[in-house]
Amino acid sequence: MRSRQTSRVVNELDRKTPFLSLLIIISVLTFSISGSGIDLAKDEAIVYYNRACGACMNYIEDDLKPALTEEGISLTKKDYINDPGARREMNALNDTWNVPPELQSHLATFVGEKLTLQGHIPTRTLDALLKKSHLEDVDRLLVYQDEMDNPTTYKAWAFRGDPKKYSIDTPITEYLNWFNENKDTLKSVMPTRSSSPKKLVPLILTTGLLDGINPCAIAVLLFFIAFLFSMNRAKAELAKVGLLYIGVIYLTYLGIGLGILRAFVFTGAEHLMAKIGAGLLLVLGLVNIKDYFWYGRWFNLSPGGIFHQKGKDWLKKATLPSTVVGAFFVGLCTFPCSGGIYVAILGLLSTRTTYWSGLGYMLLYNLAFVVPLVVILLGVANKRTAGRLSRWQAGNKRQIKLVTGLIMVGLGIGILIWLF
Repeated sequence: MRSRQTSRVVNELDRKTPFLSLLIIISVLTFSISGSGIDLAKDEAIVYYNRACGACMNYIEDDLKPALTEEGISLTKKDYINDPGARREMNALNDTWNVPPELQSHLATFVGEKLTLQGHIPTRTLDALLKKSHLEDVDRLLVYQDEMDNPTTYKAWAFRGDPKKYSIDTPITEYLNWFNENKDTLKSVMPTRSSSPKKLVPLILTTGLLDGINPCAIAVLLFFIAFLFSMNRAKAELAKVGLLYIGVIYLTYLGIGLGILRAFVFTGAEHLMAKIGAGLLLVLGLVNIKDYFWYGRWFNLSPGGIFHQKGKDWLKKATLPSTVVGAFFVGLCTFPCSGGIYVAILGLLSTRTTYWSGLGYMLLYNLAFVVPLVVILLGVANKRTAGRLSRWQAGNKRQIKLVTGLIMVGLGIGILIWLF
């Protein structure tokens, strides 16, 4: 039977659950905000670009726009850095067209319903592509060239078979002639991306929970609760400050994620950043595995430094304002300790989702991230339980490091396979 003390804590938590329910509802609703809502006529084109890219601006004004104008095609320019809605549109159009990540560029142009130009297409190839006669025998055509200086090759793909690579001086008609001769033997390519959240939700929830089994945040939470017990605080107050602590951790981690996601988008090289994030996950996983065999030697991912100490100092004051400040510092020092999973998932989201659905995934990820803290708060309704949990966590650091490290390495390899 649940003890009276535990019931008080649970009742206090029950009064706070509408906040968690609201987060879940917001997360689910954001998944439904996808789709481009754009139907282009034959004489219309849209280019999505990064205004901070000088070479992109020169290409648009000196090459792309004059070529389109000559063929009577109007051009709409959308800067996806300063307009998140433009970013959402571009991702949705790539989804609709079934453009695989490896053929998506930082500069994307959609011409009517038949042609997409991914990157900086050479002028001669661009002029040939806009001749309507060249597109009569294809349903859709993609041309990819992502180098801004001295390109040597480009790729062409009519959404059947495999993309073909050509020398930069090779006329596009060579691919079109080859395609017309072989299209009956080529299989249509199935979509490589999906706007449905069902495929990513299990990964997001699993990795969020894994990230939440984090010795850094859990250790400080146990320290905080033990400190409150030493001051003989009431159980209801313990629940209140504990939930406040967890809420601030949630918001801090969410803020860090939004900043990183924004940085990924600003670079205009999301696929590269996603691969870097997966590589970082592999490295941090190997560091955790190292700690199982040689704990504390060379370097590790344990919490420390000025933010960690400041967090503890503020938590010791055990007031609501000091809890907010202390939890914020703990959230900052937690990220280097286990943020490799977070970075890799953010990199994956930046290439696989629209802006709003990506935000929904982030809300779900961070909700899963704090679930272990909520469970621990429920489980420490008495000093004996708190002491046992604290001793178990301290006595099994190496085993936790090993399991976490192995899972991180596996996730890193899986994400790299997915991206390639």
